[in-house]
Amino acid sequence: MIRFLTSDPIGTYRSEKPPVHKGLNPANGLVRELKKHWKEETRCLLVSAFPEEHERNDRMRKDFETILRDTGLPFSCMDLCDALNGEEKAAALPGYDFVILGGGHVPTQNAFFHRIGLAERFRGFSGIAMGISAGTMNCAREVYAQPEMPGEASDPAYRRFLPGLGLTEYRILPHYNAVKDDLVDGLRLMEDITYPDSAGRTFYALTDGSYLFETEEEAQIRGLAYRIRDGVFAQVCEDGGVYPLRRKGRT
Repeated sequence: MIRFLTSDPIGTYRSEKPPVHKGLNPANGLVRELKKHWKEETRCLLVSAFPEEHERNDRMRKDFETILRDTGLPFSCMDLCDALNGEEKAAALPGYDFVILGGGHVPTQNAFFHRIGLAERFRGFSGIAMGISAGTMNCAREVYAQPEMPGEASDPAYRRFLPGLGLTEYRILPHYNAVKDDLVDGLRLMEDITYPDSAGRTFYALTDGSYLFETEEEAQIRGLAYRIRDGVFAQVCEDGGVYPLRRKGRT
């Protein structure tokens, strides 16, 4: 399986400016790398982060059809997996070539993934998986559900660490460029919440246009990114650069 775990592969989160490119963002070689592994008649599956919002999900499915066409990535189908057909589509997942794990609310998506047994289905998948925002975060073996909604940071019962899909060992935090100054329940998202939560753990904060590229042999961050470990923040990669995390089985 090939993993593209992105922050935002289309535009820039919260930006009012339209993207200058058509289709997927080509920054840091994303489109070039995708085309290396793309099949001519790729079968695509979009797994929603909003399992009950069926009209919204169908619009998203149609949007992704346009995005892939504009990128020059041919496909034979773009199917949707949400609460209407979750178990059925999860069971069929090994037969797809490209699976998109959409963005949304991390705990909501995480619960849906567990309900339909998605982690088990990925064990038979040999195609391309693309995570977007929450979908990327839920790919980790242990997910950091960074508080984002009012009440989550102040609720002692809110679970900040959840079992994920296990597609990667790395915990990704998306949209760093957009959320770094956010406040949640009067607390600074990064300095007051995320830094303390990194005690004994490592997070990688990606800006939009950056991504984690991972195969069975290697894992590397491509584009501007930062590491948060034991409360210490440091830049590890610049835009256009590559930061190796694992190579040929060595971490």
